[in-house]
Amino acid sequence: MRVAIAGAGNVGRSIASELLANGHDVLLIDRDTKAIKAASVPEAEWLLADACELSMLEEAALDRCNVVIAATGDDKVNLVVSLLAKTEFGVPRVVARVNHPRNEWMFNESWGVDVSVSTPRIMSALVEEAVSVGDLVRLFSFRQGEANLVELTLPADSPIVGTAVADVAWPVDTSLVSIIRGKHVHSPLPDLPLEAGDELLFVAAPEREKQLEDLLSPHTG
Repeated sequence: MRVAIAGAGNVGRSIASELLANGHDVLLIDRDTKAIKAASVPEAEWLLADACELSMLEEAALDRCNVVIAATGDDKVNLVVSLLAKTEFGVPRVVARVNHPRNEWMFNESWGVDVSVSTPRIMSALVEEAVSVGDLVRLFSFRQGEANLVELTLPADSPIVGTAVADVAWPVDTSLVSIIRGKHVHSPLPDLPLEAGDELLFVAAPEREKQLEDLLSPHTG
């Protein structure tokens, strides 16, 4: 997979190193000569260019990229890069970094963003995930598909504890994608019984999240 990353700062270089380690081809783009530190990620391609300039993106051959990541520290730049990548080059997957939470509302399909990543939101979600049992925690939003990655930790008194995955009447427009049990990650095989303390990861439509939470929570009254 070919990936272009706009922004070769600490964030961009870290992403590049991870992708390269997983066998992908990576191009790092930055307009600041001080950011061009080819020796820090020698396996990557490097381009000194303004990623907001259409001609520069043509030079970068964005039309051959499977993914573009807008990872600069400037939300305006990330939005422009995302829009150009999607509308001018038809990049299948555009991921954008959100630096300021107040700008999150703009990072959607209207600006060419398939997935937005907000560090403050992720950190907040991870804190909630660590302390919440029985409450739904939204970890990630897939803008184009209008679905979220959510986590629920199964309380000991949940009515579905001991029930096999296939025997649970999951809400429509939801998919159980993984079960984290202790230090192990399990695929949600049909005959796998659910246990108290399981961390269940779902991809779910936003309007189904309340149904999921109600299904897993203890019944009262």
